[in-house]
Amino acid sequence: MLQRQTILMEKIKESLSSVLPITIIVLILCFSIAPIPGSTLMAFTIGAIFLIVGMGTFTLGAEMSMTPIGEKVGAFMTKSRKLWVVILVSFILGVGITVSEPDLQVLATQVPTIPNGILIGAVALGVGIALVVGLLRILFRIRLSYILIVCYIIVFILAAFVSPEFWAIAFDSGGVTTGPMTVPFIMAFGVGVAFIRSDRHANNDSFGLVALGSVGPIMAVMILGLVFAPEGGAYTPVEIPNVADTKELWGLFSHALPHYCKEVAIALAPIVGFFLVFQVFFLRIPKNQMIKIVVGLVYTYVGLVLFLTGVNVGFMPVGNYIGKLIAELPYNWILIPIGALIGYFIVSAEPAVHVLNKQVEELTSGAIPYKAMNTCLSIGVAGALALSMVRVLTGISIMYFLIPGYVIALALTFFVPKIFSSIAFDSGGVASGPMTATFLLPLAMGVADGVGGNVVTDAFGVVSMVAMMPLIIVQIMGLVYKIKQGKAAAQEEVSEEIIEVTEVDDEIIDL
Repeated sequence: MLQRQTILMEKIKESLSSVLPITIIVLILCFSIAPIPGSTLMAFTIGAIFLIVGMGTFTLGAEMSMTPIGEKVGAFMTKSRKLWVVILVSFILGVGITVSEPDLQVLATQVPTIPNGILIGAVALGVGIALVVGLLRILFRIRLSYILIVCYIIVFILAAFVSPEFWAIAFDSGGVTTGPMTVPFIMAFGVGVAFIRSDRHANNDSFGLVALGSVGPIMAVMILGLVFAPEGGAYTPVEIPNVADTKELWGLFSHALPHYCKEVAIALAPIVGFFLVFQVFFLRIPKNQMIKIVVGLVYTYVGLVLFLTGVNVGFMPVGNYIGKLIAELPYNWILIPIGALIGYFIVSAEPAVHVLNKQVEELTSGAIPYKAMNTCLSIGVAGALALSMVRVLTGISIMYFLIPGYVIALALTFFVPKIFSSIAFDSGGVASGPMTATFLLPLAMGVADGVGGNVVTDAFGVVSMVAMMPLIIVQIMGLVYKIKQGKAAAQEEVSEEIIEVTEVDDEIIDL
């Protein structure tokens, strides 16, 4: 118990170091070019505290529960050797987890043109089918890049026949489905399935499920755009907290807590339900391990409730308000460097990023360090936010960014080690988590509102930009790694030749 409390404090310290930079940036903006009401600032500060404690608690809970659950269910499912079992269970898990993904719920409430239920249903079906394809890819050892190329070709062909209002929403849907609830489970699920193969490439192929879980919803929403006419609903600005005293301020959080308690309970229910069924009928995990998993689920639940409450009550309104204020300034171009700065630090505040980085370091035995992954993702998201601000300020179509971006990303898959391509495409889905949906998207919506642009076509798309840039930057890291490996191998060959020549010279001298 004492050891667990010590680990929890370490996790909270880690989350503090992740969230503190973005909090300081927002505070500097509030006290300089984007002044906000005092009550709104206090709501943001309390939200930051909720976020820090929540992210630390969630990270510990995910390590104790979601990872072992995913691995054990995935391993058992493939042991059955029945293909129909793999397909059916994978599809049900994909749909069930996605319907309750908090990030998707947040995005759906912000899309003014499509009813929540229709959007969530289409995305869930996309993830369910994508998860089936991903697991079959692992079992039949199909190269990930081939599947992704085919999928994205289909996506961009569909885009030619779909209203531009669906483009950004479709790509954003792909980003938000891989959130804090889905990523730990899906990644561990992939590891469990790959483990059954017992070959030297199994660990490498365990990556890629998150990537396919991102492209599936994009295709689904594009298809939705072929058969569904938008209702043309009006954009409703985010309500800015403006309270008279501290009691009313606390009331904002106390009223939101029950809502997120219910939402997170619904989010956890499918995973817990499936796991209990497998435990009772098939797995029969020992009592000590089960207690640890149950405690981990409690930590996960409490952490997500605090995290979502802090982000939605404190962060979302401030992001929207600051974006609108700066956009109305005569020098609103300053949003481009501000966006890059926020993007560099905000990726560290994503809970799922920490899960991915740690798993990458473990599965590669330290060949891809945690710090290197985090730095790459930070640089990629910084570039994504800078380009997103350019797009929102100018109204340039998102396709001018996405088509070249994905062409470069897919082309790089043929020049870097396969594991880097798989990790890169997983990183794209992971980087676009709850902080992106609840702070960066409202920020972009505020900017679009401030400059008088179209919120649906201009602001939406920031999530997809954040999801795209890591695909390129992580693979560039893989390219550098490959070049360094080649140089090291060449140097080793030269050294061996020198040793051989030296030995021959010694023999001549002896003679």
